[in-house]
Amino acid sequence: MTTAQLELTDTVEKEYLPYLLFPAHDVLDSAEERRQRQHDANRATMLGNNYQGKLDIYFKTADGNAHRVYTTVWANSNEHLTLKSGTSLPLRAVVGFDFY
Repeated sequence: MTTAQLELTDTVEKEYLPYLLFPAHDVLDSAEERRQRQHDANRATMLGNNYQGKLDIYFKTADGNAHRVYTTVWANSNEHLTLKSGTSLPLRAVVGFDFY
């Protein structure tokens, strides 16, 4: 997705994430993109834990639509991001992060 496409995504509240369906496959095609996403997830977790900093997370749902959520990341693994209030987001659905 280009930056312009990401800016046109719907913003959802983190509390709405449990009601969304996510793709069964990874939304990123290349291993390099997935490595960068994991690096960014680690960075987002450090930002959240050390500074309570928020960021935009861009992701896709099972229907292929792009969305974003503005939140704090508390933890991450190879499978999920844990967001403020305990909500989780599958890492395979994440397209990218926007750090401020």
